Amino acid sequence: MRHTRQLSFGKLCQEWKLVPLPEYVFLQEGPGLRRWQWTNDGMKVINVTNILDDGSVDVNNTDRYVSLDEFKNKYDHFAVEDGDIVVASSGNTYGKMGRVNRSHLPLMMNTSVVRFHPLNRDQLHSGYLYAFLRSPLFMNQVEAFVIGSAQPNFGPSHLNRMLIPLPPFPVQRKIAAILSAYDDLIENNTRRIKILEEMAQAIYKEWFVNFRFPGHEEIKMVASELGLIPEGWEVKKLGDVIELAYGKALKAEDRSEGPFPVYGSGGIVGYHNRPLVDGPGIIVGRKGNVGSVYWSEEDFFPIDTVFYVNTSASMFYVYYNLRAQHFFNNDAAVPGLNRGQAYRNQFLMPSHGLVKVFEDLVKPFFRQLKMLALKNTNLRATRDLLLPKLTSGEVDVEGLEIDTEGLDDE
Repeated sequence: MRHTRQLSFGKLCQEWKLVPLPEYVFLQEGPGLRRWQWTNDGMKVINVTNILDDGSVDVNNTDRYVSLDEFKNKYDHFAVEDGDIVVASSGNTYGKMGRVNRSHLPLMMNTSVVRFHPLNRDQLHSGYLYAFLRSPLFMNQVEAFVIGSAQPNFGPSHLNRMLIPLPPFPVQRKIAAILSAYDDLIENNTRRIKILEEMAQAIYKEWFVNFRFPGHEEIKMVASELGLIPEGWEVKKLGDVIELAYGKALKAEDRSEGPFPVYGSGGIVGYHNRPLVDGPGIIVGRKGNVGSVYWSEEDFFPIDTVFYVNTSASMFYVYYNLRAQHFFNNDAAVPGLNRGQAYRNQFLMPSHGLVKVFEDLVKPFFRQLKMLALKNTNLRATRDLLLPKLTSGEVDVEGLEIDTEGLDDE
């Protein structure tokens, strides 16, 4: 059993050094950009919404840019680098973080996002730094500053007063290697999930958009409100096919930890100990990320920023049809999806037999998606259980033979 010492923010291995964070870590918060500075293209800007709850970074659909001229003249020192760790530093989601890679670049910072990387990569491994930032040893220090704040936030003035444990560099590499193995498995499963989703989407498009479904050569095309469609298909109103039912308010502080995903307009925003709706189900963004569409294989809890779908039609076909719909935000006072207007959207209803064939074809994809998602849930749970034990030194890895050869320090 290793000897530990009790600190104000957690237990730590007796033999490890405790050093000031800014002596070993570069940290920087983005500038306070204003709405009038946004442009339609130029240098992409990362903000807290681009850092997802699962630890990934998604800047593909951002609408925030500053002009290249303004970036070069004022903000080039806020450019994000490959391997930077970005952390949300404000709002109710403060502390969520992810790592930037080459596919995200070029990219610059915005306020409420702090980036970190080692000052000397021979003394501090970036994989270990990422582990520390995800650990209670960091978050407990953060919470000491944000407690009592009306708008939770922390910044460089707080971070410059924080401490980081510094085990021997070979130990840092081993800790990084262990956690990286979990992250790599999760990332691999996530890639497989994406491939399965793209395959199902491609089948939908080929059959129901391009009309190249099995046996299409023998089907006559007839005129409709949507143009030429296969004979026997119908153009209906969306409101004749589905009901967009309102979700229910459930504040973060009212949630009890459990297995059921809680959906907002940005996707899963947490978990609860009881569901509101039986799965599988479809969720549609009502406020915020208007018209976003999500699938939940399991029972779930949709909050009041979303609708959930009731329908007697094929859920699988409805899901892909909704993803192709154009929902407009027309309530200027309180931006959101107008349900009455959405119900007037056109909905192409193919023949029942073809929809059944499509459903039978994509169902196995969804079963695999569920299995992979469950694997990722279990991997994350195991990793998150292990992480604080590794970063505090409670689990001693110094004498373990762990392959760190392929571990690059990004």
